[in-house]
Amino acid sequence: MTDHGHSEQEITARINAPPGRGVLRDVVYGGIDGSVTTFAIVAGVAGAGLSPFVIVALGLANVLADGFSMAAGNYSGTKAELDNIRRLRAVEARHIQLYPEGERREVREILSQKGLTGSVLEDATDAITANHENWIDLMIEGEYGLSGVDPHPMKAAMATFFAFLVAGMIPLLPFLASVENAFTVSVWMTMGVFFFIGALKSRWSLAPWWRSGLETTLIGGAAASIAYLVGSLFHP
Repeated sequence: MTDHGHSEQEITARINAPPGRGVLRDVVYGGIDGSVTTFAIVAGVAGAGLSPFVIVALGLANVLADGFSMAAGNYSGTKAELDNIRRLRAVEARHIQLYPEGERREVREILSQKGLTGSVLEDATDAITANHENWIDLMIEGEYGLSGVDPHPMKAAMATFFAFLVAGMIPLLPFLASVENAFTVSVWMTMGVFFFIGALKSRWSLAPWWRSGLETTLIGGAAASIAYLVGSLFHP
C-alpha cells in the first residue's frame, strides 16, 4: 500500500498535481506483447525446423517493426482520447452558455449522487457554477466519467515502445549468443520474463506477486504454445 503525508502542505501539493493514470498500463501492455509476439515467432519458426539465422532475422524485424507499430497505435489512441476530452469540454462550454439552468440542474444531480443534500447541496452547486472551469471539470467527470487529468500521447507511446523492445529481445538472446539448445533456453528466459512482468504488476494491485506472475506466465505460455504448434505443422 502507498503511504503519503497528510499535512496541509502535502495535501495541497498532491491534490493540485494529480499523477493521472501514469504509464503502468503502457509498460505492461508493451512488455507482455513484445515478449509474446517475439517468442511466438521464435516458437513458430523453430517448430517449422528453420535455421537460427531465420529466427533472429524475423525476430529482430518483429521487435522493431511491431514495436514501432504498437507505439504509433498507442500514440494515436491516446491522442484520440485527449481530443475527445477537448471536444466534450467544448460541448459543455456551449451548453453552459446556451442552457445555464439545465446545466446547473445537472451539477446539482451529480453532487446529490455524492451524498450532498439540502442547503449544503445548494451552496455547493452555487460554488461550483460560479467558476467556469470548475463547472466544466465537474461535468467531464460526473456526466462522462472521464478523468480530469489529460493523458500524454507521446509518453504513452515511448513507454510502450521501450517496454516492447526490452522484453521482445529476451527470446532472441540465446540465438544471438549461439548458445547450445538455444530454443530451450529461450523458452525458459521468456517464461521468466512473463513471470517477472506479472509479479511486477502486482505492486499496483491487491493480488499476491506469485499469483499475478503465474497468471501472466500462463497467458504468454498459451500464446507461445499455439505458435509452436502451428509452426510444427509446416515442419518438413
